[in-house]
Amino acid sequence: MSEAHFLPDVTVLSVGEGDSRRDIAMRLRAATTDGAPLALVWLSGYRSDMEGTKAVEMDAYAAENGLAAIRFDYSGHGRSGGAFTDGTISRWLEEALAVVRHAAPERVVLVGSSMGGWIALRLLQELGKAAGDAQVAGMVLIAPAPDFTAELIEPNLGDAEKASLAERGFFEEHSEYSPEPNIFTRALIEDGRANRVLQGIIETGCPVHILQGMQDADVPYAHALKLVEHLPAADVVLTLIRDGDHRLSRPQDIERLLGAIAEVVNAGTPGVAN
Repeated sequence: MSEAHFLPDVTVLSVGEGDSRRDIAMRLRAATTDGAPLALVWLSGYRSDMEGTKAVEMDAYAAENGLAAIRFDYSGHGRSGGAFTDGTISRWLEEALAVVRHAAPERVVLVGSSMGGWIALRLLQELGKAAGDAQVAGMVLIAPAPDFTAELIEPNLGDAEKASLAERGFFEEHSEYSPEPNIFTRALIEDGRANRVLQGIIETGCPVHILQGMQDADVPYAHALKLVEHLPAADVVLTLIRDGDHRLSRPQDIERLLGAIAEVVNAGTPGVAN
């Protein structure tokens, strides 16, 4: 059961029951154009939040083009409640589902960055199971990291990390983006195995545009190529950016992102935006 209340500049949605109940901060923008209701949904990366450059630029694009926009912080991130170390893909997916169902758009374009690309793919799968949920009209994935726990972390664990997971339930890793280290828990890794999407054909039923930097030290571009192999039935565009890093937040990267969103929006709902 979910319920919403308001703070001065965000809406807060309570998700979960009992000890797992947490407050999720959201920013919801209403559409201002007529026609098929469509919302852009921002899905952040690991340890990122809805106030990042790409999320804010997506929101501004929605405002300029009269589209609805949905941004939120996962539990343990940004302005949302809950402990970061309790986070798992299933937990953050539950929150994404609750937020989209609360906003109740008819159609959505999912815009996922890094881990948010994994959440986007799982969200698409879950939305497709229930009658009355939003239809996914398109996806824009930025340096997507589906299955990163199994594909990128587990194969590279050293003896020290394995010992820390066994003894403490987590291990720490230096972060290039924060003075605080990244923390990866045993629960996150184990739950990640249950949410793998690179196991067969991923049926999207919508256009997909992937943006991937070739200088990405966190998610190698080979991972994006592998994802494309699992999308044989989708209308997929993969843009490889030779000098792009993982964040893809430079002005030229933002321009590419907004262009990809426009293409996907137009393909999913002709005439809505230019």
